[in-house]
Amino acid sequence: MSVRVRFAPSPTGALHIGGVRTALFNYLFAKKNNGKFILRLEDTDRNRFVRGAEEYIVNALNWAGLTPDESPSAPGGFGPYRQSERKALYKKEIEKLILSGKAYYAFDTPEELAIARSESEQKGEVFKYSAHNRAEFRNAISLSKEELENEINKGKGVVRLKVAVGETIVVKDEIRGMIQINSDEIDDKILMKADGMPTYHFANIVDDHHMKISHVIRGEEWLPSLPLHKIIYEAFNWEVPVFMHLPLILKPEGKGKLSKRDGDKAGFPVFPLEWENKPGFRERGFLPEAMINYLSLLGWNPGSEQEIFSLDELVNAFEINKIQKSGARFDFEKAKWVNHKYLENLETKSILKRFPEFFEALPSTWSEKKRTLILGAVKERLNLLEEFENNFRLFFEDPKTYDNKVLEKIKKKDPEKIIDFVIELCEKEIDALEWKSLISKWNEEHQYSFGLIMQSLRLAIVGNLSGPDLFLICSLLGKDVTLKRLIKFKPNL
Repeated sequence: MSVRVRFAPSPTGALHIGGVRTALFNYLFAKKNNGKFILRLEDTDRNRFVRGAEEYIVNALNWAGLTPDESPSAPGGFGPYRQSERKALYKKEIEKLILSGKAYYAFDTPEELAIARSESEQKGEVFKYSAHNRAEFRNAISLSKEELENEINKGKGVVRLKVAVGETIVVKDEIRGMIQINSDEIDDKILMKADGMPTYHFANIVDDHHMKISHVIRGEEWLPSLPLHKIIYEAFNWEVPVFMHLPLILKPEGKGKLSKRDGDKAGFPVFPLEWENKPGFRERGFLPEAMINYLSLLGWNPGSEQEIFSLDELVNAFEINKIQKSGARFDFEKAKWVNHKYLENLETKSILKRFPEFFEALPSTWSEKKRTLILGAVKERLNLLEEFENNFRLFFEDPKTYDNKVLEKIKKKDPEKIIDFVIELCEKEIDALEWKSLISKWNEEHQYSFGLIMQSLRLAIVGNLSGPDLFLICSLLGKDVTLKRLIKFKPNL
C-alpha cells in the first residue's frame, strides 16, 4: 500500500504548536515509509475564516522544515487542495448517498429544532435527531413526494446521514486499539448545509478517499467522531484508512490541553510564528529544528535515553507503537534546554548568518571575527537567541552598580593590589588572553586565593560574578575600555 498522509488544518487562526506536532508526526510517518505528506486546507466554514491564516500555516510549516509534498502551492494529481474549491465533488458524492438511501433531505428550521431540543432537556434526555424520531420532523422520511419536491425546489434543506438502528460499530485505532459503539448513540449528522457547503465530517471523508489517504493521523479530540466516520465510509462502500489519534499536549499545570491563555499567563509562546503582535517560537529565538525536536518528545518515546535528534534521525527512529496514549505535559523549560543544546552544537558563524535579526546590537563596523568571538563568548549562556542582547550589554555598557554582597566580602581581603597589577598589564598592552599565567606567577609572592582574584576582576569588569570567560571579555573589550573599568572600580574598595 502506498502511504499517503495529510495534515488538514482550518484557516481560522494561527497554527497552534499542537497542530505543528500533528503535522510533524504525519511528516515523520510519511518519510519513514517513503510516502507523501499532503497539506489540505479545510476552509468550508466561511464564518470562521480568518484572513492571513492560510499564509501563516504555510509559512509555519516551511519554517519548521515540514514542507508538504503536495499542497495548494505545490499541487499533485489529487487537487484542488482547498475544500472551498471542491464543491462540485461534494455535490456529486452527496447525490450518490441520497440515491442509495444512505442520506436524506431535512427541512427543519432552527426554531423547530430548538423547541425539540428544549422538550428533550425538560424530560432529562439528550436530544438526538435519529431513527427513533426522524419521522417526527420535516424531512424526506416524513414528507410526501410532492411536499419533498417543493421543499427541494426552495433550496433551503440540509442533507443528513441516515444512521441504522441497533448496529454495532467497530473500528480500530492503531494507538488505542478497538473501539466499539452502538449506532443508536449516533445521531443523523448533517452532511451538507443549506448553502451547499459540506460539513467537516462529510468533506473530510470525501477528500481523504479521493486523495487516496492511507493513514489518518490526527489529534485525540477527533476520537469521538471515529465511529461516525466509519459509518460514512461504509455508506459509500469505501475502504477505511488506518486511523491513529495522537495524545493531547497538556497545560504545564492542572487539567486540560494547552491553550493560548496558558501561554499568555506564563509568558511562553504556543504558536510557531508571531501572531497578533505576540511573538512565537521563532521570534523568541528558537531554532526551528530545536522546536521540532522538542515537539517530537511530546507523546512519543524513542525507547532510548537520546533526547536530541536531527529531523533525519527522527524519521529513522519514528515508530507508531512508541506513541503514548496519555497526554503529554508541555514544559517550556525543557523546550529551552533543547534549544540551548542546539545553540551549543551549532557553529557560531552559522548562527550569525541564519538569524541576523537577533544580533543588530553588534556594531556593523566590527569585523566578522570580532562578532563571531563575542557571540561565541556568550553562546553557552543562551537558551533563546532573544537573550543575546542582555548578555551582550557588558561589551558596550560599563557596570552601573557592583554586587554589594560580593564587594563587601572581597574588601576585607585587600584586593586593591590585584586591581593595580592588572592595571599594569593593561598599560603594558599585554593581551588579556595572556593574563592568566602572568597573574599566577605574580601571585606566587602575594598568595591570594585564585577565587578572590577572579571575583575582584569580574566585579570590576562586569559588575557581578556571572558572565563568559573573563579574560576573553577583557581581550574583546580592548585595553582602553578594560583600563577605564578597572580605574573606575578602585574607589569602591
